[in-house]
Amino acid sequence: MSGRIVLVGAPGSGKSTVGPLLAERLDLPFTDVDAVIERRTGRSIAEIFADDGEPAFRAMEEQTTAELLEAEGVLSLGGGAVLSASTRQALQGHRVIWLQVSAATAVRRVGLNEARPLLLGNVRGRLIKLLAERSPLYAEVATEQVSTDQRSPAAIVDLLVPAEQARA
Repeated sequence: MSGRIVLVGAPGSGKSTVGPLLAERLDLPFTDVDAVIERRTGRSIAEIFADDGEPAFRAMEEQTTAELLEAEGVLSLGGGAVLSASTRQALQGHRVIWLQVSAATAVRRVGLNEARPLLLGNVRGRLIKLLAERSPLYAEVATEQVSTDQRSPAAIVDLLVPAEQARA
């Protein structure tokens, strides 16, 4: 396994919340692929979807993910990153943690968040569909998985980093 820990999961699974906590506990840098794309383009993910379309965003996401996988630390992927066969291939050899979430919990966490363009409209229905489509892909790339339902971010980190392994 490399020095890169990758978090995957559906919107609302906790990647952007658990990631920084896990990185801090391990004294590693944290990087969020979506945040890097937003910083580089000067636009939100929602704006990229609206202006350029999903295929253009997915191409950016695939390229950015491949680049960021080269560095050590904790990396949070966008929920749809696993749709790319190239990204799934690139994840081999890395510690990939699938943060699992039920549709009910994801809906509660995501709410009516306009920053998530694929969830606009019927949030619950779209999340159920995304979970059904993507769960097999998350399972394919994951080296481990943890349910985030009814667990605090700190409790999830505790599951991922036994106290004796933490450097901090």
